[in-house]
Amino acid sequence: MEISTLATYHCLAFAWYFFVAYSIAHVETEERPSEVFLYGGQWKYLTVLNLILQAVFYGVSFLADVLRLIKKLRCAKCIISSRDLLFSVLAFPVSTFVCISFWTLYTYNRELVYPKSLDGVIPLWLNHAMHTAVLPFALLEILALPHRYPAKKKGLILLGFVAFLYISWVLWIYSVTGEWVYPFFALFSPPGLAAFFAGSLAIIIAFYNFGEFLNRMIWGQSKFSS
Repeated sequence: MEISTLATYHCLAFAWYFFVAYSIAHVETEERPSEVFLYGGQWKYLTVLNLILQAVFYGVSFLADVLRLIKKLRCAKCIISSRDLLFSVLAFPVSTFVCISFWTLYTYNRELVYPKSLDGVIPLWLNHAMHTAVLPFALLEILALPHRYPAKKKGLILLGFVAFLYISWVLWIYSVTGEWVYPFFALFSPPGLAAFFAGSLAIIIAFYNFGEFLNRMIWGQSKFSS
């Protein structure tokens, strides 16, 4: 893609994610079901955190495009490194995990992740914006331009650290409120829950590797943005 086209795309993607995050943050409080949006607000849900992550990523990508357009290549190089690290380690694997895990659990039993009571609160388009559109956006980003992946050990350590932080946040909320962020966690024994978290981490690592594989297959080993 031409840099100007990339800049337009990244600007529109940033505006879209900002709008979606704003929309979910301003769900009418009087209509909210009692079992959601309590301690931790929307910030306890991986879906909402992913929206913020995607907005940050596309904002950084747009900045990198602008710097390249105005020939500020020295500054652009640093921003591009940040962009690629964000995409490879977080933006792609997290958005893929959110989409696939949500719709898998939703199909099995929606009450586990998205109670029917939310249908009257969150419009259908917003549900799909949060849980469906994130995957096509991530795939389109891979098709749009190559991304430099970090050394595998570094990438997996960073991904594991972020996963640890989110799991710690979930456990902290449970310790304070006695309620799980996602109701189906209550179905597990402590060893079972630990196994579920470990399995989820293994899946998101697989998505990380899948993103790296797609990037390499489409763009080759050595063709990267400059």
